[in-house]
Amino acid sequence: MSFLDEDRPKKPAGHELGCDLSLLSADELTSRIALLREEIERLEAERTRKTAGRQAAESFFKS
Repeated sequence: MSFLDEDRPKKPAGHELGCDLSLLSADELTSRIALLREEIERLEAERTRKTAGRQAAESFFKS
């Protein structure tokens, strides 16, 4: 990496909620949408896992 690279602003790795979208290209918006969809899927999978765990615990203690 050269000293010139250190002066360049770094692109954010993810998406910040409420950020200014007007500075992003259509391709960048498409990438962000894909990133957010993947994150939604990850969140839903974790919610499903936790709900199943809670239901299993509730059924165990009801017996």
